Amino acid sequence: MSAELTFTDGNFESEISKGVTLIDFWATWCGPCRMQGPIIEKVAAKYTGKAKIGKMDVDSNRNTPGRFGISGIPTLILFKDGREVKRFVGLQQEAALAAAIDAAL
Repeated sequence: MSAELTFTDGNFESEISKGVTLIDFWATWCGPCRMQGPIIEKVAAKYTGKAKIGKMDVDSNRNTPGRFGISGIPTLILFKDGREVKRFVGLQQEAALAAAIDAAL
């Protein structure tokens, strides 16, 4: 079973409201997004029980990416208790994501 979550317009607010959450905004047709996927899986496994890590398909969920002004993907946003604390645009390595999560915990 995968440790990463699937975020949607419907569950977004409730999922980010408490604790640390990292969301990868992506699409199936995006090459760099597909490269980011395995990195997100590793980070999700590493932070199970400490932070919520997952993905939101921007084609299936238009409201949330629009609300956050996401125009390029992959975009990854780190939230703490419902507030954006860090944003990454483009393919990110595991170490950079882990450092940001550690700082937010």
